[in-house]
Amino acid sequence: MSVYTTVTLPETTQWLADYDIGVPLDLEGIASGIENTNYFLTTERGKFVLTIFEKLSCQELSFYLDFVAFLSGKGLPCPGPVPRRGGSYLGIFKGKPACLSICLPGRSVMTPTPEHCAQVGEALAKLHIAGRGFQGKMDNPRGPHWWNRESLRILPILDDERADLLRQELAYQSSLADVGIPRGFIHADLFRDNVLFEKNKLGGMIDFYFACQDCLLYDLAIAVNDWCTLNGRMDEVRVKAVLMAYDRVRPLSDEEHGVWVGMLRAGALRFWLSRLLDFHFPRSGDLTHAKDPGQFEGLLRHYIAHAGCLYDWWV
Repeated sequence: MSVYTTVTLPETTQWLADYDIGVPLDLEGIASGIENTNYFLTTERGKFVLTIFEKLSCQELSFYLDFVAFLSGKGLPCPGPVPRRGGSYLGIFKGKPACLSICLPGRSVMTPTPEHCAQVGEALAKLHIAGRGFQGKMDNPRGPHWWNRESLRILPILDDERADLLRQELAYQSSLADVGIPRGFIHADLFRDNVLFEKNKLGGMIDFYFACQDCLLYDLAIAVNDWCTLNGRMDEVRVKAVLMAYDRVRPLSDEEHGVWVGMLRAGALRFWLSRLLDFHFPRSGDLTHAKDPGQFEGLLRHYIAHAGCLYDWWV
């Protein structure tokens, strides 16, 4: 969540004429994240999030907004989109797709305790189960086809050591393409800044704009890669907290146990590559910042070097 498209309160007030949310009072840019333009919008009827989409098409956004509305309707703590007077969730603001969402209470916890991690594991499992009833369709836009295509852009920039690591990991991941583990709708980006806590209770999961259909275990690995890292190292207590809480809601199969390390590596590869691209090919925008690719490069190297001991986390 960043600001690439600058808007003013008067411009926003005019755009909001098609919404029934009261008179706008304040507009504040949101600096965290890297994909879309986001503002906190306060009106006489409450607080909302205005999102202007910088890359996604209207067709893609219809899936994302319908999915979040579906999950919210199932009682999950997700930011339900606000309909326009005609019933649609999507509008056009400054020539780009835009929407309003309910602003959920709470704030992100950047140094999570094992209890925070356990709540994330439980919530993610509930999301995976609830998603079984959704009728949409969306292949993973940041899956293996994207890894292979974008690697062609970044490989010429990398030094020999990192280029070799990337090539070797792409080859390894291609061997896991047909592992036959459960698939479904996933969040695909459930990092610390995409979960809100209020008084140490999980109050919201946000930013569903990478949601798609893929291996459920891959989604769990993405969450573990972020939530359980402390000072650049994986913390076993936090890993076990996530896995045990998740497994109580959606028990994991023997086949999923067998490819756990591969999924951890897949999650690390995906975000190492995307951060390399953001670092070397930045987009201009107010309040934006590129995140360090080194975090996920380090995780990937750790998983490759210590694959055998990672299965102890399941105990």
